[in-house]
Amino acid sequence: MTRILPGVIAMATIVVASNILVQFFVGDWLTWGAFTYPFAFLVTDLMNRVHGKEAARKVVFFGFIVGIICSFIGTRVMVELAPDFVVPAVTLRVAIGSATAFLVAQLIDVAIFDRLRDGSWWRAPLASTLVGSTVDTALFFFIAFSAAAGGLLGVDHNTEFFNEVVPTPFGADLTRWVGTAGVDWCVKVAIALLALIPFRIIVGRMVARTA
Repeated sequence: MTRILPGVIAMATIVVASNILVQFFVGDWLTWGAFTYPFAFLVTDLMNRVHGKEAARKVVFFGFIVGIICSFIGTRVMVELAPDFVVPAVTLRVAIGSATAFLVAQLIDVAIFDRLRDGSWWRAPLASTLVGSTVDTALFFFIAFSAAAGGLLGVDHNTEFFNEVVPTPFGADLTRWVGTAGVDWCVKVAIALLALIPFRIIVGRMVARTA
């Protein structure tokens, strides 16, 4: 447990921060959560490369449990977005969407990484993160913000906003949650490419330390 504790702490921190930040926008189509969540895949891949797939799965499950606990606490913490407009720091739908998408996507990441681990050093982290990010983005935004999922999970202050149909710079109109999911995914892919650099450096240092 001691060897994976840094991974567990990092994972839980990323999940909780992303649950909060995904509700705040940078511009019209991008949320702050897109900049933090991709590092969850970096943590998983580092654990997988250095300690193996079982250790990576433990980090995922511990991070999942801690993330759920902290997210539930977030649903009880109220924040004031405007005068007389107080909402939870983390809505229930965001918490459910995050937990579901996180667990499914991270376990897929672990499986793909393990299958490709004997190839070129960059193939496993890149392929697993790209597939995992795609699954995570689709599941999270659908569960957390779509009107369709709202029929099962209820609506909150995000529902109307994220289901507005708004024009894009490309001339097409998109439902906000669909457009935001697409932009978030593009940012996640870009960060996945950049994360190959710290992945290579950190793995080298971790392997040398455990040798």
